[in-house]
Amino acid sequence: MTGPADGMTIGGLAERTGVPAATLRSWESRYRFPRPQRMDTGHRRYAPGDVALIQEVLRQRAAGLSLPAAIAQAGQPSPADPSVFALLRRRHPELQPQVLRKSTLLALTRAIEDEYCARAEHAILFASFQQEHYYRRSEDRWNELARTAETVTVFADFATAAGGDGEPTQVPVPAGAPLRREWMLVCEASDYPVCLAGWEFPSQQGADDASRRFEALWTLDPRPVREAARACARLAESFSPGLGLLSRLPTEPAPPVSADLQRATGLLTRMASYLDHHPA
Repeated sequence: MTGPADGMTIGGLAERTGVPAATLRSWESRYRFPRPQRMDTGHRRYAPGDVALIQEVLRQRAAGLSLPAAIAQAGQPSPADPSVFALLRRRHPELQPQVLRKSTLLALTRAIEDEYCARAEHAILFASFQQEHYYRRSEDRWNELARTAETVTVFADFATAAGGDGEPTQVPVPAGAPLRREWMLVCEASDYPVCLAGWEFPSQQGADDASRRFEALWTLDPRPVREAARACARLAESFSPGLGLLSRLPTEPAPPVSADLQRATGLLTRMASYLDHHPA
């Protein structure tokens, strides 16, 4: 089969995934995975999506699956995970949730947004507002964030999809979807990855708005941030097909978090809990 001359070589694929070229050839021979296109000369050429597939195989292998099972799992289409918070709790049990009031959660969110603006990062941003009127209160702020971001996607109970072309893309969340109960901010950026996610406890109809309680977690670890961003992109595509957000996300593996950053995250988590329980 004739393949594109500008596709990745097997050496390029090996470099981007960390899997030796000899191993990739062995997988292809034994499992027909990955499946390169062939140039007239017989040389292999790989698509960018092959990087993500191999990374998924490595993740499944690390989780304990055999190589054939991991390859079979990676080849399955990835359904949208209905809850970003639940995804992070399931895949990253080291992230410790805490119960926070909405006012504390809002303060943390604003701090993350302000730091993003100060850095002027060219990031991919996702946010969930639950209800449209909450988003409208912050719409000017998010229009400003969209000026320097690569893409901005916001979820709420919007009546219709809107935005794009330099403005936040508004994605309607259908009634009954778990995301309707979630508070979420994801910033996928090389120098400033951060994710804050939480879900609202039920039966708070009579509570003061600022005192509504959420179970929340947050992280600066690039790996769960990347997973949260992928979950958001899949959800956006399931609610509003054709956005193409998955293709905008990086395909290379996310780097591990440093020990210093882990310690700093733990300290700030304690600070947030203290401030929530001892407001000024």
